[in-house]
Amino acid sequence: MLKPSRLSRGLRFASQTPPRDTRYARINDADLKNFEKILGKSYVKTEEIDSFNKDWTKWYSGNGACVLLPSTSEEISAILRHCHERRIAVVPQAGNTGLVGGGIPVHDEVILSVRRMNREFDFDPDTGVLSCDVGHVLEELEGKVGEFGYMMPFDLGAKGSCLIGGNLSTCAGGIRLLRYGSLHSHLLGLRVVLPDAKGSLVEFGSELRKDNTSLHAHHLFLGSEGQLGVITGVKMTCVTKPISVQSAMLGVNTFDECRKILRIAKTKLGEILSSFELMDRETIGVLEDNLQFSNVIKTNPRFNILVETSGTNIDHDREKVDNFLEYCLSERLANDGVQAKSAEEHRLMWRLRESATIALTLDGIVFKNDFSLPLHSFYQLTEEVRARVGGAAKRVVCYGHMGDGNSHLNVTSTKENADRVYKMLYPFVYEWVVKHGGSISAEHGIGQLKRPYVNLGKSTEERNLIRSLKTLFDPREILNPYKFL
Repeated sequence: MLKPSRLSRGLRFASQTPPRDTRYARINDADLKNFEKILGKSYVKTEEIDSFNKDWTKWYSGNGACVLLPSTSEEISAILRHCHERRIAVVPQAGNTGLVGGGIPVHDEVILSVRRMNREFDFDPDTGVLSCDVGHVLEELEGKVGEFGYMMPFDLGAKGSCLIGGNLSTCAGGIRLLRYGSLHSHLLGLRVVLPDAKGSLVEFGSELRKDNTSLHAHHLFLGSEGQLGVITGVKMTCVTKPISVQSAMLGVNTFDECRKILRIAKTKLGEILSSFELMDRETIGVLEDNLQFSNVIKTNPRFNILVETSGTNIDHDREKVDNFLEYCLSERLANDGVQAKSAEEHRLMWRLRESATIALTLDGIVFKNDFSLPLHSFYQLTEEVRARVGGAAKRVVCYGHMGDGNSHLNVTSTKENADRVYKMLYPFVYEWVVKHGGSISAEHGIGQLKRPYVNLGKSTEERNLIRSLKTLFDPREILNPYKFL
């Protein structure tokens, strides 16, 4: 029987938590001594580990009694070899910045943190290929490759604390995907430790951009949420840092006009278009109310569109953006528009978009959603949810990466109304998304939050094949149980 999930705020929603699987062994003193022999006593933690047992949103909490902090792939191999033999459940954890509880124990699983896996760093400025351990912070990697005139091909709000290993395990998206594609476009190879009897250490792929000598099995681990193996190293391509970055914000009255502006942006900005972000009026409202921010656009539009370009010629790019804005205004697709003329104006525009998540947390309880939707349905869901929840919710807010169809629909509520709002939202929104050709997880993953709905829109044949892969890589099913698979 499924039980309500444990939420640290005392809320008990209908998102079910499976009971503890009795096949898994409980940690004993002999296990701890073995881990200490592998890592040294300082890196086997049994006290002051609350920060590892709770996610940063404070929604999910586990009872992991032990945190392991290896620094090498060989140490992880020895750990997984022991856990395979004893059938001890293990949760791989990176920066713990996820939004679906994927890196948090459900019960008493061992927490395997990769925070100390940050020794290896190698970058080839001729090819743009980065080889590194998975414990590097994304922002630090951005700085390191930046010294060579490159940047990471994706950018996230949590870049100051998220680790590249977690980014890989969740196939993180972010604001640069429209220009540079997903992580699948940049992944060349992975070093992975498998949870089998040997703790097998496997190198998948290579540093070559073209290598068709084997199946590209490393891509199976991208977005697998720690289900198949523990990623310890990555080989991937970075992108050259743009010389010219231009930003503009437009005020738009209807979502249909937003869609038309996106088509025009792809035509008139072409190869330099790097971001196309949407914020509805409710997003601006929560920024104004909770953070006292002011909108760059003063006409109180129904939608704010934030456009960014990345190129190599400042005058050329600025002229293209200016012509794009002029066209949108002259055709009355936008009622207002402004181009950033300085780094400070650029920063102010992006501060609005990047601060939306923080502003929402100050509203009370936040039900965060992360959907991919066809553009014709992108904002329709927000309107239907707004009508459905009515006065039960405080706000229904939509912002996101409109350029690649990724909607972040957020519903806020008081603690007293939270259970009522939850029941109005789920499973309604998940079923609606699948019915309209979308995905219930664009970039946040499945984790604990969406586990009850993971089969929506997926065929039995597909799910059976995926379960077979799980058994192949993880024969005793010790990695990150109770979640994705």
